[in-house]
Amino acid sequence: MTIGTKFLLARYADCSFWLGRYMERAESLARILDVNLHFSRDSRGSQNWRSIVQLNADEERFDEAYDVASYANVVHFYVLDRDNPSSIISAIRAAKENARALRPTISTEMWSHLNVFNNTMKTLTSDDLKQSELSRVCANIKLECQTHAGITEGTFFRDQSWYFYLIGRELERADQTTRLLDIKYHLLLPPDQRVGSPVDVSQWNALLRSVAGYHAYRREHPRGMSPKQVAAFLLFNMSFPRSIALCLSQVDQHLHRLRSGFGLRAGISAMELLDETRAAVAGHTPDTLVQYGLDEFSDYLQRQLMAMTAAVRHEFCGVPVDSDGE
Repeated sequence: MTIGTKFLLARYADCSFWLGRYMERAESLARILDVNLHFSRDSRGSQNWRSIVQLNADEERFDEAYDVASYANVVHFYVLDRDNPSSIISAIRAAKENARALRPTISTEMWSHLNVFNNTMKTLTSDDLKQSELSRVCANIKLECQTHAGITEGTFFRDQSWYFYLIGRELERADQTTRLLDIKYHLLLPPDQRVGSPVDVSQWNALLRSVAGYHAYRREHPRGMSPKQVAAFLLFNMSFPRSIALCLSQVDQHLHRLRSGFGLRAGISAMELLDETRAAVAGHTPDTLVQYGLDEFSDYLQRQLMAMTAAVRHEFCGVPVDSDGE
């Protein structure tokens, strides 16, 4: 089975899947770091940098390497630490390695841009991550990720590889959104602050900005900001690209396209999980979500997304179900 035949090699499918995930992850991390620098402040004007470590479930790895969750340590851990597989530099390096395996299927423009981006990341030093410079660095990273997205949209051949790339990207987007909702519920609001207080509202504002959703939210809700409205927007809105509902809908379309457009027989378990998850999302309203519990529902969604990832990789790529990541 080769690139020129009807079906895609399993390893190309898996590399496409992870290329989409890693590029989305890098942009999301850059956005979260930038937003935390500018918008995530408590009643004393300080920032909780450890919340980013907890957001990514990296406490054990971080605590082994650093003694305190200071600005400098957390930012270095997530931008330049090559020993941290969750860092931006590691994500871009991994994206490049997946692109290398995909050279027969991707455009020269995609490959060249990823090479340049990876080399640019390697030139960054700790001096570039000073508080006065972090916003510029994050803006450049976001711009490069968005440039990659534009090049990919305009040059990636629409075969199976394209759809695996999109599935990886959408699952990563959904995962990032659930983690942000979860971390807001558990960690951001100080114990002495009530829901709806100025501190609480400012942190929901920061959450929206971290997913590039503030202006989109304001189109739906020109005035006011309540936790219920923000959570509902990020979960249910079918016009916002990073909402859970829209990401799941896109994954559903891409899986159906792989099966109907290319005659692939795999993906039944992944689609069953997807149907179950979409039904759970559709079965909630903002009011029932509050009654059920946002933290419980976010945890449920994260488990479902992990199971979907494992099912897609197992059924289409032959990766064992209990495999931990790429």
